[in-house]
Amino acid sequence: MMTSLFDQFMSPVFMGIPLIAIATLIPWLLWPTPDTRWLTNRLLTLQAWFINQFTHHLFMPMKSEGHKWALILTSLLLFLISLNMLGLIPYTFTPTTQLSVNLGLAVPLWLATVLMGLRKQPTITLGHLLPEGTPTPLIPILIIIETISLLIRPLALGVRLTANLTAGHLLIQLTATATLALLSLLPTAAALTMILMYLLTMLEIAVAMIQAYVFVLLMSLYLQENV
Repeated sequence: MMTSLFDQFMSPVFMGIPLIAIATLIPWLLWPTPDTRWLTNRLLTLQAWFINQFTHHLFMPMKSEGHKWALILTSLLLFLISLNMLGLIPYTFTPTTQLSVNLGLAVPLWLATVLMGLRKQPTITLGHLLPEGTPTPLIPILIIIETISLLIRPLALGVRLTANLTAGHLLIQLTATATLALLSLLPTAAALTMILMYLLTMLEIAVAMIQAYVFVLLMSLYLQENV
């Protein structure tokens, strides 16, 4: 029996070996490998359609220089969706509820976009730190504020994904606990609570996909500023 609601977010360990690496690598085994044939099965067709639609909408407003990131961002979206969805299966572990994992994905990609902007267009990139027409006395303060807002971007990405998934898992666990507690006392209330739990589960499925898309979308917006 769990001693705390947050025990479900602890990284599982088997014989002293952390299993978070296995939980992170397994999603890649679930995606079907693309085939070279023109006619494939429905699953591969649906997968190709989804990837094409996503890359079209994400990179359409971006310059051709940013299209080199299509493979990275598309793979990241599929990876995050797989991790988030697999974490909804009972007795499984969700790596994306760990802030360290999310920061490990956000910081390198964000840093790469900033360094690319400083390398290719340093004047425009540094110009984002000072809005045009700023009064002279406010220039030092605005530069500090814009620098802090720039540095906090990867932290906001990681915290947003972690907080949304953690809150959803806690709500489902609390609702399931209330359902079991009311089952013998108030069967009618337990049935209503169970319906609520199913609705929360459907909501959490939507949140798992939306948060993965928001993570990649914001990363593409950061990329668009620097290309």
